[in-house]
Amino acid sequence: MVAMSMTSQPSPPGPRRLLLVVDAPSLLHRNHHARAHTRMVDRAGRPAWALHGMLRQILDSIDAFAPDAVLFGLDDRTSSLRRDAYPDYKAGRPEKDPLLSEQLDRAGSLLDALGLATHTPPGLEADDVNASAAAWAGRNGWNCVVITSDRDAFALISDHTQVLRLINGGINGSPLLNPARLHAMYGVPSERYLEYAALRGDASDNLPGVTGIGEKTAAALLDRVGPMAGVWSDIDDNAGRGTAAILDAWAAETGVRRISSRVVSALSAPGGRERYDFNLRMMACRDDLDLRLTPDVPGTPGLLPLDIERVSHVVGFLGIEATTSLAQRVLSTNPASVPRP
Repeated sequence: MVAMSMTSQPSPPGPRRLLLVVDAPSLLHRNHHARAHTRMVDRAGRPAWALHGMLRQILDSIDAFAPDAVLFGLDDRTSSLRRDAYPDYKAGRPEKDPLLSEQLDRAGSLLDALGLATHTPPGLEADDVNASAAAWAGRNGWNCVVITSDRDAFALISDHTQVLRLINGGINGSPLLNPARLHAMYGVPSERYLEYAALRGDASDNLPGVTGIGEKTAAALLDRVGPMAGVWSDIDDNAGRGTAAILDAWAAETGVRRISSRVVSALSAPGGRERYDFNLRMMACRDDLDLRLTPDVPGTPGLLPLDIERVSHVVGFLGIEATTSLAQRVLSTNPASVPRP
């Protein structure tokens, strides 16, 4: 696929601004399952519990981080380049509840009506928007926070990009991951996380890992030996002896069980390299999408603050007064006046 040029220019020197990137489908799925029992509807009588839950979490996030701009990634629900390449992609997941599908279809319109920025990349997913937004932030001198419940975003973590992974505690109870915290959790450097995922596999996407390489083994291999390009070269050219020597020295130093022979055998087995390479291609996200971010142009969608009357009208249609009040305060406040955490 051909890379598209970015429309905005690097920001002038000064304090780094903050782009908040929201994986909207991820939040909608979580809130559908958490709030379906409420059977909440909007003023037109349509199901709205997932939309309302997503909006509340977005408002809490904006309140906490005081971003300068907010971008929402959405999945293309009509086509999938990854499924075209691998028909079993995400096979085995339960069929979506029609009431969730309806709210997924309406999410973009709700966010656009508020004046927030959304992007639905043809044939791609919100993950690709996340990756492109993190890359945009790096090029333009911004910081970035990605909000998602999906581990795929961990590959985006860097000195300028953090990931707030939503878990059961909501925004305030969820971990904000930077490179150091990711390494503490998984034992792998953030720049090697994609390789780690390709070795481990992803059951939720129906992508098996390399046989014989589990999470702990993958982390030890990448943390101690280094990038997989070097490991594969050692396997091909030196029968894995360099990899084995490093892992044996690590085992002797730390007292852990030796894993070198098992690792080299697993990586050398027929189909191991092919499985890794295939997973890497499927898991890698596009980071060159034209997101149409023009933060220095007044009135650009996604820039805060938003028009309070517009906010009142759109959020008020959900029929929850407390949420409307919160939205009026959070979305119509100048982020420059709010201290950042």
